[in-house]
Amino acid sequence: MPDARALRRTMTDAERRLWSLLRGRQLNGFKFRRQHPVGRYILDFACIERRLAVEVDGGQHADTNSDRQRTAWLEAQGWQVIRFWNSDVLSNPEEVTARIAEMLR
Repeated sequence: MPDARALRRTMTDAERRLWSLLRGRQLNGFKFRRQHPVGRYILDFACIERRLAVEVDGGQHADTNSDRQRTAWLEAQGWQVIRFWNSDVLSNPEEVTARIAEMLR
C-alpha cells in the first residue's frame, strides 16, 4: 500500500482540482489536509477540526464492500464521510464545494 507522501505526488486530475479549491483555508476558513492517514486508511482530504473525510472516487469504487467497511470504521471513530465521483469534481466543482460547505456547518 502506498504511503501518504507517494499519494500526494500522484493525485488524480479530480483530486488536484478539488485540492486547488480546498487548500489554504479557501472553503469558509476550514483547513484541509490531503492524503491524510487515519488508522490504516489514507483519506483523500480531511478537515481535522470537523472530522470530515472527503473522498474522490473513480469507477473502480462503484459500491464496493471495502469502501463500505472503510466508511463504517471511520464513522465509528467519529468521522463523517462524503464521497464524490471524479466526473462530478471535474464537471461541477461549485456543487461539490457547496456540498462540502454544508457538511462543515
